[in-house]
Amino acid sequence: MVGPNYRRPPLVPPAAFKSQTISEPTPPIAREWWRLYGDPNLDHLIETATASNQSLKLAVARVDEARALARVAASYLAPTVSADPSFSRARYSGTRDSPTTGQSVQSAATVNDWLVPVDLTYEVDVWGRVRRGLESARAQAVASADDEAAVRLTVQTDVAQLYYTLRLLDAQVEILTQTVAAYQEQVRVLSVQVRTGLVGPVALYQAQAQLEATAAQQRDLLRARADQEHALAILCGQPAPSFTVPVNPLRETFAPEVPAGLPAALLARRPDVASTEQMVVAANAQIGVATADFFPRFALTGSAGFESAAVQSLFNWQSRIASIVAGLTQPIFQRGRLKANLAATKARHRQAVATYVNQVLIAYGDVEDALTDRQALTSMVGHLREAVDASRGYLRVAQVQYRNGLVDYLVVVDAERTLLGNQLSLAQAENLQLSASIRLIKALGGGWQSVPS
Repeated sequence: MVGPNYRRPPLVPPAAFKSQTISEPTPPIAREWWRLYGDPNLDHLIETATASNQSLKLAVARVDEARALARVAASYLAPTVSADPSFSRARYSGTRDSPTTGQSVQSAATVNDWLVPVDLTYEVDVWGRVRRGLESARAQAVASADDEAAVRLTVQTDVAQLYYTLRLLDAQVEILTQTVAAYQEQVRVLSVQVRTGLVGPVALYQAQAQLEATAAQQRDLLRARADQEHALAILCGQPAPSFTVPVNPLRETFAPEVPAGLPAALLARRPDVASTEQMVVAANAQIGVATADFFPRFALTGSAGFESAAVQSLFNWQSRIASIVAGLTQPIFQRGRLKANLAATKARHRQAVATYVNQVLIAYGDVEDALTDRQALTSMVGHLREAVDASRGYLRVAQVQYRNGLVDYLVVVDAERTLLGNQLSLAQAENLQLSASIRLIKALGGGWQSVPS
């Protein structure tokens, strides 16, 4: 076959990821990675999305199309056989000249022609033009399957992230609901104290303002939760009006440990990287197709069957016909069309190589980002948990001192705001920690396995 054989573009992978822990364990392969989080609700949502997501169904249909086109390309390796039976009836003029003698024919004639031929055409693939085309079609079919895997992974990770965002919002709504109830009790107590003259109206106004602001924040979170639930419904292929995710506040949780493995192994795990490499394979094969166009094409054409003027004698042995033709087509002058086509094909190959290398670099960057976020957020969550504990102590002391007349009510307000802010920030950080672990799983291609020693 003319044209270059495929070779993977040269890449020098890094020895390790910068943010990777040296002592990271490497567990067995985990393709159903979402089960590591131990949440049946998450399992159900991802299974629903995998079965019903419309973008995923579209990707599956494209895989079927690409595989069918590969079978079409393979069909050209075999001869084409067809049957074309026909019947014709013609009346010839009595005043015409005979095509054999050149003499005038004095009588008219009516001729019937019954024909049942079987035709065969076959291109002898001397230079591999057809085989290179098949190689390209098969690579595109594999790339389509890899694209479907990438869509599947994206849908699954998007469902997981939206689900944990819902749990975050539920946790924050729960915190604000408890806070609003506490603020309402404070307003009630202060209202009594203002009427009895124990405190001035300023403290009551401060408490009322704090209550209304917190209630407004609570309503905004409920609105955001509804929007997230609608987005999750679309991912799961369900109508938003009838789709509901039960309230499930995010409690103190820990993201599963996900090993990054070796950077070189990433090229085999990431479906988007595999897809772009298959497009390089397809573009490389097309160079062979364009090169073969410079050489002669050899074709065999054959026909066999029966022909007769009367249908009764159509299938007699004497009515048989047969022919075979060997042909050659050699391009001579096309005003540079073949050279331009070859140059364009090589340019498309260079584009595919650049896309592949860039996708590999993106993959390395995705893993590094997720590893860095995981380390930073783990530390951040620890600090915020200590901050929440300290804020609770601050509020207890401030309330005692206020009741004893040692501090102004503004100190209590500040302590309450500090505790609320730290509680909301902690819930947000825990969600970001889970999200970082999900992004790392996606960056690794949706699964990992032990690297053989």
